[in-house]
Formats: sequence, structure tokens, C-alpha cells
Amino acid sequence: MAELTVGAGLARGLVKLAVSTGADEAALAERSGINLEDLQDQDNRVPMAKYIALMRAAKELTGDPALALHWGEAVDLSEVSIVGLIMNAAETMGEAFVQMNRFGKLAIDFEVEGAGPGDRFRMRMEKGGVWLEDARANPNEFPELTEVGFARMTCQPRRFLPKQHVLEVHVTHPAPAYRAEYDRVFQCPVVFDSHWNALRVDPAAGSHRVALQPRYVFGVLSERAQELLNSLETSKSARGKVESLLMPILHTGDVGIDVIAKKVGQSRQTLFRRLKAEGVTFEQVLDELRQRLAMHYLGNKKVSVNETAYLVGFSDPTAFSRAFKRWTGKSPREVRASKPD
Repeated sequence: MAELTVGAGLARGLVKLAVSTGADEAALAERSGINLEDLQDQDNRVPMAKYIALMRAAKELTGDPALALHWGEAVDLSEVSIVGLIMNAAETMGEAFVQMNRFGKLAIDFEVEGAGPGDRFRMRMEKGGVWLEDARANPNEFPELTEVGFARMTCQPRRFLPKQHVLEVHVTHPAPAYRAEYDRVFQCPVVFDSHWNALRVDPAAGSHRVALQPRYVFGVLSERAQELLNSLETSKSARGKVESLLMPILHTGDVGIDVIAKKVGQSRQTLFRRLKAEGVTFEQVLDELRQRLAMHYLGNKKVSVNETAYLVGFSDPTAFSRAFKRWTGKSPREVRASKPD
């Protein structure tokens, strides 16, 4: 099972909010195990376990048990994730909902109930009403995620909607001691210990115009988000994980499957089976990565053939030349010489 992650922008936003309400930044980093420098790039990823630890530490250090509700209420998703920017550039609330499902994992990774992949948020017709269900698995393990998400979806659209669009809130977790904050934030009936996490919404809300950003921005952001989503999905595959671990140590030559299996925290046999399930062997992944990087280095013409050999893990330039001839049918010097300056 792939490790769940959170966009670094969300973690950074949570740190910023907690610090502004009394938490010590260094204590937040220590308790969560998060390196704050890793949060400078909003597109980095933070393990879900560390994000949960950050949320719990923030609640304790600020003395605000309802911090998750308050964060969703006060901070728009566009301030911390490209997903929010895309939603704000959507034409209507209905289209924003579609984009939320399409790119939502860039903000918060998740698994859904039942077998196989699926949308986290699902529109359902129940009891004569329109419901937006949060179908992520095991929601009560981290109910703060429900609080943030539902508060954000309820409060932020109030900027442009003519009336209250969330008519009822259901959550699977029990009522907390700060139950009154739910009433203040949501301004509608809230049911605790429900069989699902869901919002009953105004059926007309989907047609309301959003378009807080020009349509051109929507296209640009969508292209970038798709690139990030492709990268995220690749990193979850066994092959993608192996490649990401090989890259920084390739030049050392110490790149056997035992080394990588240890870094992944799996046995050699388990890693072998995972790669086999994706139709590759460890040797293929290593060989193809070396080829791809060698072509990149030689194409840029910024390093010599011998330096390229070293960078892709060959201590003997002759062995590198033989491998390159097998890959391309040409010598590395021929390929480097053929590239324009």
C-alpha cells in the first residue's frame, strides 16, 4: 500500500496559522518530525502521519481544540494549494466540484471506502435532497480532516453565493467538547455519530458562478496540476519509488536491489514481487534509468563522456561505452558530438 501524503503547502499553511495563534514554530517542527525547509516548495509532499502529528501538536500548542474548524473557516484552499486556485478559476460551483475530485490528491492524498480507486467526494440523491459525501476510508482516524474540509466547503463559497448553500452536516465522529463551534461555523443542523460524512447542499448551488480568476488562468493551472498529478502517481508505483531512491546514489555504484529494498523498508522478495506486478525487474529499472540519464547528460553537453559514465554509476568508462552501444547502437562520443551546441 502506497504511503499517503499531503501537499507541503497545506502543512506550511497550518504551521503559519498555528504560529499566528500562539504556537512555537520550532516546537511544531519537533513534534511533527517535519523539516520546515521542506515546506518552502508548495509542491513537495509531506507524509500523512507527520501531517496528523502537526495538526495534533498545533491544537495543543495553540490551546485551540477546534483549530481544524477554524482553519477551514478562515483560510481558502487557494492560499495553500493549486487545487484551490483551479477551483476558484472554474466557471461554476459544479465545475469546481469536478476539479476538486480530479486534482484533490495534490492537496490531500486519500483512500476511498471499498475496493479500488474512486472519487473522494460523491454527489448523491438521498431522502429527497442532494448530498455531497466524503467517501474516504477510516475517517474517524483523523476527524480533523473532515472538520477542515467541511468548514472550508461551507465557509469559503459564502464570498460569492447569495445564500447559505450547506443545509445540513453529517459526521461519523462523536460530538466534541467544542460542539458549539460547529453550530457557529456551519450555521445549519449538525448530526454527529452519523453513518456517513456528508453535506446536504442547495440543489441550485452547482449552477452558481465562481470565476474568481480568468478562464485563461484555469487552463494554465490545469496543465500544471496534471503534471503534478502524473508525478505523484508515478512516485506511488514501485518503479517510481525505486527510481527516486536510485537517483541520488547512482553515481556511487552501490545500487543493488538489497540497498533499495532496505531504503523502502521491504524485503528483497517483496520489492521483487511489486516490480514484477508492474511488468519490470529491478535490473530493467536500473538499466533504463541509466540510459535515460546518460542521454540527458550527453545531450546537454555540459559534462564529458567519462563524467557521464561516473554520474550514471559506471566506474569503468569502457563498460559504460559498451552499455551505451547496447542502448543506442552508437558510442557515447558519437551521440555527444551530434548534439547541437
